[in-house]
Amino acid sequence: MNYSGIVVAFKPGELQAGIQALNALPGMEVYHVDERNSRAVVVQEAASVHDEVDGMKAIKELPHVAYAAMVYHYFAEDEQIYTAFPRELEEDACSADVCVPEVLRE
Repeated sequence: MNYSGIVVAFKPGELQAGIQALNALPGMEVYHVDERNSRAVVVQEAASVHDEVDGMKAIKELPHVAYAAMVYHYFAEDEQIYTAFPRELEEDACSADVCVPEVLRE
């Protein structure tokens, strides 16, 4: 089983709708909400790395989401692995201490 921690920033006025949409996605649970900054920490549980990537894509496609970044990842043995970083997630390749998207800066 794979687990990941994802920081999600919502568009202005979209926090509550975004939280409901996230909780409706399979394998997702909103763990913490920062109402002041319109952000949330989501825990994702997935059977494989490919399923985790699909979950990130689903989050990013929600109309309420301004930005989402995987900040923690734990994976058990997975028979199917990526040979390269998925192109559609390349914007998340920066480490949190080097590259923080403007929407998450205070």
